[in-house]
Amino acid sequence: MTVHRNCEGTKRRDCLKLGLGALLGGGFVDALRTRSLASDSSKRTTGCILFWLDGGPSHIETFDPKPDAPIEIRGEFQPIKTKTPGYYFSENMKRLAAISDKFSIVRSVCHNQNNHGAGNHYMMTGSPTRIPVSCGAFVSFHPSMGSVVSAERGAPHGLPPYFSMPSITRSGGPNFLGARHAPFVVGDDPSRERFQVRDVTIPEALENSRALNRRELRAKLDQFKRYHDRAAGDPVVGIDENFQQAVSLMTSKAAQDAFEIRSEPQSVRDSYGSSALGHRALLARRLVEAGVPFVTINDGGWDHHSNIFSAFRKQGQQLESVVATLIEDLDQRGLLDTTLVIVMGEFGRTPAISTLSGQSTPGRDHWSSAMSVLVAGCGTPRGTVVGATDVRGYAAVENIYKPENLVSSVYLKLGINPDKILYNSTGRPSHLVSDPNPIKEIM
Repeated sequence: MTVHRNCEGTKRRDCLKLGLGALLGGGFVDALRTRSLASDSSKRTTGCILFWLDGGPSHIETFDPKPDAPIEIRGEFQPIKTKTPGYYFSENMKRLAAISDKFSIVRSVCHNQNNHGAGNHYMMTGSPTRIPVSCGAFVSFHPSMGSVVSAERGAPHGLPPYFSMPSITRSGGPNFLGARHAPFVVGDDPSRERFQVRDVTIPEALENSRALNRRELRAKLDQFKRYHDRAAGDPVVGIDENFQQAVSLMTSKAAQDAFEIRSEPQSVRDSYGSSALGHRALLARRLVEAGVPFVTINDGGWDHHSNIFSAFRKQGQQLESVVATLIEDLDQRGLLDTTLVIVMGEFGRTPAISTLSGQSTPGRDHWSSAMSVLVAGCGTPRGTVVGATDVRGYAAVENIYKPENLVSSVYLKLGINPDKILYNSTGRPSHLVSDPNPIKEIM
């Protein structure tokens, strides 16, 4: 068979795989640059910690305050200066404002999926839903970022490549990639004195190493509680894969060491605070250090249809303190260059404050036309604010990007080509993301 190459050594077949979308959308040079970025990143051991703020956090109460808007839009909180000259955050973000020179904020991601089910799917996968879905749906039409990273990267030392704490997100599953790429769920609270991780400790009945070769091992392991994604495929195959995962975990010292959160110096543990969220962030750092490429911290309660201001005084400030601590900790350890930290939800909130139907206190409704995303590490420029919304926060108006551009950026930073074609269980091709072009300002 004749192999056709161009003058740069690229096969004709490779050019075709890049797709007409890349040629027409960003140009051939941009398409090649995308592949080059993925190749460069794959040479480094990179990982991602995603803070998923389930419900959709307000952009105005976090990173995009509107001090010149009327009171019914700007709300109760004042803007404060950040370390990035000329930019302001909400007063809820004091610690992050003080270290804004360590990360970027993207203020111009938007989409048209204004309910939780569809918005979660779009942001978590880079692929919009194929059909209308209900607001409370758990939707899985496409593999999530964590599952794709699991399939493409794997993890050393018997560790699962993809973790989610304390639960799986609505669209955080593997879809056609299969159960082995579903997240390993750490449901227990790491701040508890008796914190335990399922399947890490060998049951007493199996402590004799010879038992690892006996048939009864499987019977014992099959009694363990399993977490299945709703679209993980054949449940029998899933059980087999969970069995193998359990054996790997129980026989891996590196895996067991990663969960020994109490081996951290007390001063480090204190810096993350006493909350479950803080200890999950610390555990996520330890997992990434051990070689896990993707960890999701699923933090709920951000659907502030009411009581938004008192909620942000507590929940917002706790979140930003934990995120600030993690970024500083990673930076001090020299890990921020190879660890991507993302903070986002499925959408922002309506600029106009109102007492919504059925509520007794003011809040903000769903709003997918504007949101803010924090991105740190893995080569992300420091002290950068990307894009802007209008003066009242209704819509992104500068450097506008879609979820697929954000997801493409994540893949590139983790050494994965976002222009890759996946094939489902029936052999049907599916683009990894619908637009492989990243947010160039954070690359």
